[in-house]
Order: sequence, then C-alpha cells, then structure tokens
Amino acid sequence: MSPRALAFDVFGTVVDWRSGVIAELKAFGRRHDAHRDWAAVADSWRAGYVPAMDRVRRAELPWMKIDDLHRMILVELLEAVGLASVTDAEIDHLNRAWHRLDPWPDAVAGLTRLKQRFVITTLSNGNVSLLTNMAKRAGLPWDCVISAELFRHYKPDPEAYLGCAELLDVAPGELMLVAAHPSDLRAARDAGLSTAYVSRPLERGPRRPPPRFDDGEFDVTATDFLDLADKLGA
Repeated sequence: MSPRALAFDVFGTVVDWRSGVIAELKAFGRRHDAHRDWAAVADSWRAGYVPAMDRVRRAELPWMKIDDLHRMILVELLEAVGLASVTDAEIDHLNRAWHRLDPWPDAVAGLTRLKQRFVITTLSNGNVSLLTNMAKRAGLPWDCVISAELFRHYKPDPEAYLGCAELLDVAPGELMLVAAHPSDLRAARDAGLSTAYVSRPLERGPRRPPPRFDDGEFDVTATDFLDLADKLGA
C-alpha cells in the first residue's frame, strides 16, 4: 500500500535543534557574562526530555506539554551551572529557543516537492504552538500541524501514531512516518505505519556515531528530503 500522507518527526529530522540551541545558549551566556560548556548544556537539555516524559507516563507528573517539560529541565540545568538567579522572563525567552530552530538546508525544498503529491504533516512531541511558531518562522510548508499534545500521549506511544492516521482519515498503512530516529520508526512500524528513514548525521554533533539499524528494516531509506522525494516519485 503506497502512502497517502507523510508525517514527519521534527526535532533532528526537519530542524537542526543542536546548532540552534547551542547558539541561543551562547547568546544567553554572553548577556550574563557566563562562560560554560554550552554544547554540553544543550545536549543535557535534549537528553532530559525522555526521562521527563517517562515521569508523566508513570503519573509522577501531570500531563505537560513539551514547552513545560523543556522549561522544567532548563531550570534544573541553569541551577547546576550556577545561574539560578536569572529572571523568569529570561528563562521563558531562552526556553522558546525550541520555537526558533532553523531547518536543515534541504528541508523546505524537499517538503515543497513532497507536498505536491502527499499530505504532509508534523507528528512531533512538540506542542502545537511550538510547531506552529517554528513553521511560521522557518517557512515550513505543512498542510497541517499534528502534535502528540492532541492525543495526550507522547511518541513512542501507539496512540500518537494511530491518532495521526485517524485525524487524517487514512489507514495506518497509508501513513508514512519520516524520521531520522530508528526508535521512532520502529514504534510507528509496530503501530502499522509505513516508515522512511532520513539520515541526519550531524544531528547530535560531528563526534557522535550515526544511529544503527538493519538493512531493509524500513520501507524507504534516504539521504535527505530531496532524495526522499525522488524515491517517492514527488
């Protein structure tokens, strides 16, 4: 069954979260005359969000949108690096760095091509306002913005993948998840979606090895969104 719609993971797949967050942290540091390993802080900020989501799943925390989880993690990180005295307004602005991320160089052109043949949407743990602000700033040409927030289930819960298919009125097998993360794609596959892996070798920095997966594990493997458009006939 060929896909009728493509759902895209966003952080790392569509946008370069690491470079953008590091740049915003460095600017924050300059404003406060604070010299820290901001790349390490960015990596810790990103790494903290899966454990934070798991706390919600275990009901240790109430349901929280990703903006709120990101802020909670950020406050802890700033305290850990000796910057606990910054104002709430400064924390709020820095936390919205995730709204201001730049797309990978191929992303807008590739999405524009894919949009001509398929319905294209986000399927991200990022909340709706975050994804909307990001798309507006970066010129991402989504047909719609779908977030795990709508289902009160973060990926990789199956409710997120199946809920996306239901909202788009397609069968699970007619929805293809596009992601740079094999774990996300495996969960989508287990929920009945088709899958496309797109390589983003610099997502976690030049020194991190690429994620591992088996040959033929996913329906399509592409080097970027332009290559994906070629392979899907867009």
